[in-house]
Amino acid sequence: MKLHFFKYQGCGNDFILIDNRQAAISLTKEQIASLCHRRFGIGADGLMLLENAPGFDFRMVYFNSDGAESTMCGNGGRCIVAFAHHLGIVHDEAKFIAVDGAHTGKILEQNKVCLGMQDVAAIELYEDHALLDTGSPHYVQWVDSLVDFPVVEHGRSIRYDQAFAPGGTNVNFAKVVDDKTLEVRTYERGVEDETMSCGTGVTAVAIASSGAAVGQFSKTIHTPGGILSVDFFKKQKDAAILVHLTGAALYVFEGDLDLASLV
Repeated sequence: MKLHFFKYQGCGNDFILIDNRQAAISLTKEQIASLCHRRFGIGADGLMLLENAPGFDFRMVYFNSDGAESTMCGNGGRCIVAFAHHLGIVHDEAKFIAVDGAHTGKILEQNKVCLGMQDVAAIELYEDHALLDTGSPHYVQWVDSLVDFPVVEHGRSIRYDQAFAPGGTNVNFAKVVDDKTLEVRTYERGVEDETMSCGTGVTAVAIASSGAAVGQFSKTIHTPGGILSVDFFKKQKDAAILVHLTGAALYVFEGDLDLASLV
């Protein structure tokens, strides 16, 4: 079977995208993992199917690089909006459905996409870390320096901690630069490694960094793959609404692959 695919990246978080509006593509977990393999496949942090959805411009179906269908991916959401624009499905604005519910997306200048995220209903704040779900579960640990920080070693330990069993959690290590600027490195479950950036992760860090304060916030987050911004409003200390994630979403290349050739 021949598969036509597209490759996009958002701040180094890279994805394989497939137009499945005809519902002709059905991939196994093993095939998805092979497609995402960085030596024997196309190479990506995840794979997305763009499908039809009544009442929406499209449906986003997201799989981690291990082949398992996963929770929401923020950078993936921004990339699939750019993909839908490329396909001519949407112009400047999009409304789509994902595993965690409805989302909006807006195409901005300089290849940027602003993604409307889900409200965050609970923010657990502790002395050196925070827990919250921004469409995917996240653990945020505050550190003094990210230079040479053992992200994979510490991230894997927390990700597999029994406290988060059976699904595990994504783990972010964050440094506060100033009131509006943060630095973040993330260990992603499903990828089981550090990624260049994580959209739901930087969203979690931005919201957690506001502590118990309330009001309107705008945060700039530096990741190894680039810069993202997160805007949100807190009417109360342990919840956030009107959450938006903004950053570049770029077409990389496209091609055709014979699924029978996968290792």
